[in-house]
Amino acid sequence: MLNSEIVGQSLPRLRRYARALTGSQASGDAYVAATLEALSEDPTVLQGTDSPLIALYRAFSTIWNSIDQTMPQGVEGTTPTDRHLSKISPLPRQAFLLVALEDFTEVEAAAILDRTAAEIAQLMKTSGQELAEEIATEVLIIEDEALIAMDLESLVESLGHNVVGIARTHAEAVTKALAARPGLILADIRLADESSGLDAVNELLKTFEVPVIFITAYPEQLLTGLRPEPTFLITKPFRPAMVSAVISQALFFERRAKARPVTARTV
Repeated sequence: MLNSEIVGQSLPRLRRYARALTGSQASGDAYVAATLEALSEDPTVLQGTDSPLIALYRAFSTIWNSIDQTMPQGVEGTTPTDRHLSKISPLPRQAFLLVALEDFTEVEAAAILDRTAAEIAQLMKTSGQELAEEIATEVLIIEDEALIAMDLESLVESLGHNVVGIARTHAEAVTKALAARPGLILADIRLADESSGLDAVNELLKTFEVPVIFITAYPEQLLTGLRPEPTFLITKPFRPAMVSAVISQALFFERRAKARPVTARTV
């Protein structure tokens, strides 16, 4: 199989990982672009003894880890939560996302990060659920399937968060969100009465800022590169570890953004 075919098949998955790791579409896509440029200069990277997918992620991780990813100056010491976040290095977050979000085994994650499986297990232990518990917030769930909504509610509450409501339609989501002003939204794309969770979220974001995690059975429809896309995606059917991983990342970047000095903003 040609390298271009390997990359083409894996690109949506790598872009999802990059965005979850960096916290933004623009930054994540920039790292993916840098990875593709590096591969074009040295295509033999994908021809080693590892699987092409592992080699692709390892190439990305090499570039990501070559940049200083520490917390911004002035964050440490502002609040107990910020002090906790400042101590969580990028490497544990990578290990957690590779296993919990990207569904690699610990052995495969070890190959990607050039660590041992035992080191990956230890890195994961320092991130994930502990991070979510440190940043407890109020959560709105936008989901029309009752069983899925109940599963999400139970999981979110087990992480120390408070579910302020469950909405089944666009109109109900807007009403509940404006009333509760949640600190996090979990949103399905297709809702009851054929309304759109994406449209509901876009309407809400015109009123107040809130991190959003989209849940969909068709992630490839959103990662087209043709329009602004969600940073955080969970694919149905989801695993609890995946939800925990993405929640921790969304809240991590939301907290870090608030800790930064106010600067001119762009859309």
